Amino acid sequence: MIYESIVEGIFLGRPNRFLARVLVDGREVMAHVKNTGRCRELLIPGTRVYLQKHDDPKRKTAFSLITVEKGERLVNMDSQAPNTVAWEYISQGNIIGPASLIKREKTFKDSRFDLYYEMDGNLDKKAGFIEVKGVTLEEDGVALFPDAPTLRGLKHVYELAEAVKAGYGAGIIFVIQMDNIRCFTPNARTQPEFLEALKIVADEGVFIKAFECCVTKNSLDITKEVPVVL
Repeated sequence: MIYESIVEGIFLGRPNRFLARVLVDGREVMAHVKNTGRCRELLIPGTRVYLQKHDDPKRKTAFSLITVEKGERLVNMDSQAPNTVAWEYISQGNIIGPASLIKREKTFKDSRFDLYYEMDGNLDKKAGFIEVKGVTLEEDGVALFPDAPTLRGLKHVYELAEAVKAGYGAGIIFVIQMDNIRCFTPNARTQPEFLEALKIVADEGVFIKAFECCVTKNSLDITKEVPVVL
């Protein structure tokens, strides 16, 4: 996934969850924050960030905050990006193998899942759903999700198990928006119910995988799978 028109800046503050104050070329600009999570460990005043500049006159802000420096890491903060890179990765035959159809956003019961796929061949389950979760929280090389309680995410987890009971394949992919990760684990301190839900649905046939990414100032790509610890 490639971003165009990237500029460098220094993060100054976050007046609300949608906006950031950033110093770019000696002047303060407002940037749209494409992540409504807390991100307190990332958005620290004085941190170097990378913005995408837009030319659309209809936009309220001319910039979007894409990437943040965290020590020696670059962390992508675009909450829409994980769906795109997961779709790209799966379209290349990864994770589920060659698929005859991969569609973005498909409804099952009361949930709209990020990806729907159909497979050729003599498989027991020729169609299925995948939910994609972006991960920006990291501690000592361990990636954690969520960074805030998510009732919607909990609902999606259990409805994936319902899809399995209905004869579909189903899985959850955690796209870790940084590299050099030792493992992924649910953030039980923030939402222990999410950890328990993953354990339950894993036993019921929902696959759970996590992948780290190569992050540059203007790109994001899945590179390799990392262990999931439940």
